[in-house]
Amino acid sequence: MKILAVDYGDSRTGLACCDRTEYLASPIGVIHEKVMGRVLQQVAAAAEEYEVGEIVVGHPLNMNGSAGPRAKLCAQFAENLERLVNVPVRLWDERGTTVSAAGYLNDTNTRGQKRKDVIDEVAATIILESYLAYRRNHVENK
Repeated sequence: MKILAVDYGDSRTGLACCDRTEYLASPIGVIHEKVMGRVLQQVAAAAEEYEVGEIVVGHPLNMNGSAGPRAKLCAQFAENLERLVNVPVRLWDERGTTVSAAGYLNDTNTRGQKRKDVIDEVAATIILESYLAYRRNHVENK
């Protein structure tokens, strides 16, 4: 099944999608929009375009597992998105994904505007890879 991952942000929202075998996660773009309603519409359109069977929204919990203001906003985003699409929408713990994305971009020497342009879709890809690894290791939850 194809799965769409969303890294929701204040100014930019990264998207990634996997193939039907759930093996390869790839970045598919960034939504440059600040208004949640418009972001929701564009994510719903991407879900339809890519014919996904599930959407995973990054849930930036605090390191102690509590939900701060950002995590609550992402949960609200996921709840609103679920009303727009006909597929399940799940929150996925994304602690550390931005740090991992920054490390990857450091390793590939991606700097300046290029870095700003891709960090959100790299973070979405890392969220999706983490979710896919969980699904592979917990087949009973599929």
